[in-house]
Amino acid sequence: MARLNRALRIASGLLAGAAAVVTAQNATQAVPQNATQADGLHSLMVKAGKLYFGTAADVNSFNDTQYMAIMSNKSDFGMITADNSFTWVGIEPTQGQFSYTNADQVAETATSNGQMMRCHALAWHKALPSWAHISNVVTHFKGLCYAWDVVNEAVDDYHAPGYRESVFYKTIGRAYIALAFSAAAAADENAKLYYNDYNLENSPEKADAVVKIVTDVQALGIKIDGVGLEGHQVVGATPNRTSLADTLRKFAALGLEVAWTEIEIRHTQLPANESALAQQARDYAAMVGACLDVRECVGVTVWQFTDRYNWVPQSFQTEGDACLWSKDYQRRPAYDAIVELLRATIRNGTSPAKTPPARPTPAAKSAAGRLSNTSEELVRLMAE
Repeated sequence: MARLNRALRIASGLLAGAAAVVTAQNATQAVPQNATQADGLHSLMVKAGKLYFGTAADVNSFNDTQYMAIMSNKSDFGMITADNSFTWVGIEPTQGQFSYTNADQVAETATSNGQMMRCHALAWHKALPSWAHISNVVTHFKGLCYAWDVVNEAVDDYHAPGYRESVFYKTIGRAYIALAFSAAAAADENAKLYYNDYNLENSPEKADAVVKIVTDVQALGIKIDGVGLEGHQVVGATPNRTSLADTLRKFAALGLEVAWTEIEIRHTQLPANESALAQQARDYAAMVGACLDVRECVGVTVWQFTDRYNWVPQSFQTEGDACLWSKDYQRRPAYDAIVELLRATIRNGTSPAKTPPARPTPAAKSAAGRLSNTSEELVRLMAE
């Protein structure tokens, strides 16, 4: 009972905060239309029928002139995702004290370059003060984010796939996921709202657990627009293109758009020889190709384009060289493999069929997909 009462207080605060910031204005999504620059990853992706090719980037690299010259080239990157500046620790390290300095710098840089933004992430166990307040952050960036990763990595894959024991889950239970999507929809009804997770293409059990999360949210009539598959892979162990496309279709069949959101493909033995680099190129092409094979896949984001700022060397000290550019800004064969794949797709001129629905998708209960339930009713419903 104590847990339920505490959960209801938090849930009521989330929904009240969201309601307080909703305005009558219609936000305009910042989706640049110019794709006429010289052929690069993004411009070719657009010509192949997709929305974007993007990269992660953040303020720790913005004083690096070589880095900025590549990152700011919209021909290669039409979408920017901040590594950490949009997380709760980056924005609200102390309860009630919001600091948008770094996040605003990322947003201003992307906007000045004519690049779109994927905003990442609202509810995440690795960067999550217990007082997280979705409505404030989403409202601050209203109209600037093509998409928000509303809930990130909620499934624990170290045991049988189930809910991760995050602060939110321990306090509220699984209702926190629906509450998070409802609060985000209330704050910016035009942004695409995503669930985002890793290892979905390698673990059918984990993918099924995410399907359950999505269908639970949909059954409540709450807005959820997409699933992001992170795509952290290993050279030679990356699933093949057909298998990758089948995983994307699993979520597209729920009436959602899908995207690869954090791709890099690391070598387990360094330095990588010519054969390993060729395999890495094939693996990158398989992942991009899978997106091309699924109509509902809107784009691909690499999790930093250069090893200089990628997370892999800090987490896997004997592995790395995972990105399209080396730490010295030399392009790897994987870049050319993606370019050739996209050019071949454009020459071919065909597009994939729409993914058949797995079942009818419930309509949202309001235009913005916000809750009509009271927070108390929702928490109790999700606890059943």
